[in-house]
Amino acid sequence: MHDNLVLIIFLVFFGASILATLALFTRQSTLVAYIVLGALIGPWGFKLLKNVDMVREIGDIGIIFLLFLLGLHLPLNKFAHMMRKVIWVGLISSVTFLLIGASVAWCVHYTVWECITIGAAMIFSSTIIGIKLLPTTILHHQHTGEVMIGVLLFQDILAIIVLMIMHGASGQASGLSHILMTVSGLPIMVFGAYAAQRWVLIPLFVRFNRMREYMFLLAIGWCLCMAQLAAWFGLSAEIGAFIAGVSLASSPVSVYIAESLKPIRDFFLVMFFFSVGASFNLTYVPVVIIPAVILSGLLMLVKPFSYHYLLQWVGEQKSVSWEVGVRLAQVSEFSLIIAYVGMDTFLISKSAAYLIEATTILTFIVSSYWVVMRFPTPVSLSEHLCRD
Repeated sequence: MHDNLVLIIFLVFFGASILATLALFTRQSTLVAYIVLGALIGPWGFKLLKNVDMVREIGDIGIIFLLFLLGLHLPLNKFAHMMRKVIWVGLISSVTFLLIGASVAWCVHYTVWECITIGAAMIFSSTIIGIKLLPTTILHHQHTGEVMIGVLLFQDILAIIVLMIMHGASGQASGLSHILMTVSGLPIMVFGAYAAQRWVLIPLFVRFNRMREYMFLLAIGWCLCMAQLAAWFGLSAEIGAFIAGVSLASSPVSVYIAESLKPIRDFFLVMFFFSVGASFNLTYVPVVIIPAVILSGLLMLVKPFSYHYLLQWVGEQKSVSWEVGVRLAQVSEFSLIIAYVGMDTFLISKSAAYLIEATTILTFIVSSYWVVMRFPTPVSLSEHLCRD
């Protein structure tokens, strides 16, 4: 079937509306429904849609907006405080999860670089699942959310470092000049964002604050400008979007911008998770299913306990640390990006990339079900646990 943009959007959102309805009736995360839909109608399922690359490129914009909105809720002083609190939690847990992933990969005879890449992909937890399944109307969960976001932000920074290393190791970089550009890019962007926010953006927002359409357009333009600038420096577009968000977090318009962009973010995230399911080559299932199940089981067992004890070590309450651990038990959308980058740059084999992808999908499904079954979420299994 020939794919065009209208047909793609129709298939994705009509199918997603059906499967999301079934997911809500069974109290499952709608994100799982989008992944399953992609697998069903994608090129490895019923082949109703063949152009997965277009869907993935559209969906990547959702990750950019997600990081932008995350930054909008984190003024610089709050960001620094959270980083100081979770840095040791993040470092110790990251090393633990990396060793687990690399050990399982080594046991099934992947190369050293593939073992390291698979291990690195296992470090991260899903920002999207963590935030979407977190209630916002309970005081306890305001603190739980802050702790969780602190850990996730540390991981986001680590993910950017991993992606920089992968781009450098791919051999596609143009030698020392590219490395210097990448290393210098982050401080240049931070200072540039501060200058633009102080002398350009805030004056414009203040002067034209009655024209909401203009504020909306300026916010999107700023987000995508920083994302593209980061990509030009050899960083990821996601870090550029995050810097753009943090630069506006202390401004009086941050709340309005965040609320305005949420529907757009959700539109693109549906496309992203659909592309996750659609791009998974089902012919690799017999090759990767056993190590994926083993790796998923180990991570879903170790991650909650690791966060539970590490967060208690830095002074968190027992109940908060355990809940945060369970909510962060899955692998991340950044793990998928690592798999795609590794495969596209020929750093890892397709088998290694699909192992990362299969593990991510399995942990998405199990973790989402675990959270909605045991903790308050907008779609919990028990009515007394349901919270908006």
